[in-house]
Amino acid sequence: MEQKKTIGFVFIDKFADWEFGLLSGAATDWFAARAVALSPVTGPVRSIGGLRLVPDRGIGVAENSDLDAIAVIGSDTWPDEDAPDIAPLLNATLVRGGIVGGICGGTLALARAGIFEGRKHTSNGAGWIESNLGDYAGSSLYQDVPYAVRDAHIISAPGSAPGTFTTNFLEALFPEKAGQVAEMREFVGREYQAA
Repeated sequence: MEQKKTIGFVFIDKFADWEFGLLSGAATDWFAARAVALSPVTGPVRSIGGLRLVPDRGIGVAENSDLDAIAVIGSDTWPDEDAPDIAPLLNATLVRGGIVGGICGGTLALARAGIFEGRKHTSNGAGWIESNLGDYAGSSLYQDVPYAVRDAHIISAPGSAPGTFTTNFLEALFPEKAGQVAEMREFVGREYQAA
């Protein structure tokens, strides 16, 4: 029996409600993955919309050695100087051959961890990462586009692109299911074709 792939979703206080649902829902329902909520705090965190989420586990490397992928969800608090350092978890996942993605403010966690060095990536507009962190490794490879960018095992996206974040993430995590991912991409794109 094939073991389910496990995706850890990193949430911090004031996380963005609209950035994870399509990925977590599609991954579990369409691709039989398992979703796990991670947070650096032990108690509940609240979304921008005021919803309360209780994490399944922390962000320690040892307790997350089973993860095949990590999705860092945006939050109004990622730009803060005291934002949590999740670099050890992100880098350990990459070393194991896992997928690491960040959307919106979550891209700041990837930039802080040095993950964009030598990799194409995007975020919330040209200069946005620098305006929050200053210069960072890989800044010359920033792609100023309104959709997600995938470079091997790294996916990044602006907060306005949860659809392409989802499809790029699934494509990286399930390369053997290209047909299903193409179907998902077409499904997500229908909304914009009709508009």
